[in-house]
Amino acid sequence: MVEGAAAAVIGKLYTTHAHWLQDWLRLRTRCANRAADLTQDTFCRLLEQPRLPPLASPRGYLATVARRLLIDDIRRREIERAIADICALQNGEADLLTPERIAEAAQFLDMVARLLDTLPEQARTAFLLRRVEGLSQQEVATALGVSLATVKRHIALSYASCLSIMEGA
Repeated sequence: MVEGAAAAVIGKLYTTHAHWLQDWLRLRTRCANRAADLTQDTFCRLLEQPRLPPLASPRGYLATVARRLLIDDIRRREIERAIADICALQNGEADLLTPERIAEAAQFLDMVARLLDTLPEQARTAFLLRRVEGLSQQEVATALGVSLATVKRHIALSYASCLSIMEGA
């Protein structure tokens, strides 16, 4: 978490640039609600950083953070669609996607997203790089700058967490 001085800087960034950032995101998402959510997520991400780097270009920095969150949001939506399609195929009902089934899939994905949010950041990143991006465990270790054993522990923790919600679902 940030200290008082950094929080004040982030507060000033918010009052100065939040409206601009939300407009910037609205142009990219074509949805005012998603843009508002991503704007808030951007500033929350800044508050979660241990140290805020010096900002020569605040809007450029905010756009970079927001762009990464937008990419994560797009990936999440793609995963939602893929899971809905897989569930439909497994149940032999590919042509019978109903609003109820879509809502069930969305609820399941919300549970998975909440579960991933409870994981330590490095474990969550390792899991997503492995399962969503398709990187090998060694590639994940290299990307995160950790040992292969650490990546294996992170992925095992993630699978164990996922299994716990599958058993509860």
